[in-house]
Amino acid sequence: MRETMMLRSLMAVGDVSVNVKAGSMADWELRNCCDRQQIAFVATVGVYIFVILALWRTPLLTPFKLITVYLHEVSHALAAKLTCGKVEGIEVNLNEGGVTHTRGGWMCCILPAGYMGSAFWGMVLIVMSPNSITVRIAAGVLIASLIITFFLARNWTLRWLCLAFILFLVLVWVIQEVTKVKLLRYTVLFIGTMNCMFAVYDIYDDLIQRRVHTSDAEKFAELYPLCPCNGVGWGVIWGIFSFLCLCAAVYLGLIILD
Repeated sequence: MRETMMLRSLMAVGDVSVNVKAGSMADWELRNCCDRQQIAFVATVGVYIFVILALWRTPLLTPFKLITVYLHEVSHALAAKLTCGKVEGIEVNLNEGGVTHTRGGWMCCILPAGYMGSAFWGMVLIVMSPNSITVRIAAGVLIASLIITFFLARNWTLRWLCLAFILFLVLVWVIQEVTKVKLLRYTVLFIGTMNCMFAVYDIYDDLIQRRVHTSDAEKFAELYPLCPCNGVGWGVIWGIFSFLCLCAAVYLGLIILD
């Protein structure tokens, strides 16, 4: 009798493990599209892209463009730390430029990390925005990173930016908790979309429209002349990566809402 019960228990455990495995494999597949929430998600991203492109050269987007520059520079800093380098400071300027002062590390990883990292963080923020728990985690991590960066900042523009966005995100969070309106979700989604778009547009602006020779792509081409691409070529590759991050983020967001 005991052996029969143990056999049944093992069979039940086996069934559960098979079901979990099958379910996890299906998690990456978009089976049902598109319900009202999914349509709203895609429509919101589309509206954000239109608004960002339409208002790109206006002062209205300046705070959000500066926060994307901040994430661009933070990506340089993280790449330096991960390749055993040292971060000596980060700057973000009102002209939408930024500098990360590093020493050591692998430049082959540090230089591409700005554009590619900005697109990656944008993808992460977009993917985390549809869920009420993950969007709070995303906002909390962003606030924590701004607090840390405040002490690493080399200029007051970045320090004021950190303080302003900490207060802004906290205010949006509090309003959401009080009114139950999903303001935090739409804010995080906008910042994520802005990061993906900024990487693509900035590469076009620096390397194709104006050809800025101090850009990360031009520096990368100078340091590694044996590679077949020039600065524009590397910029196009990084721009394609940024666009694919945006597409992947929308697809994963649809799966989460499925």
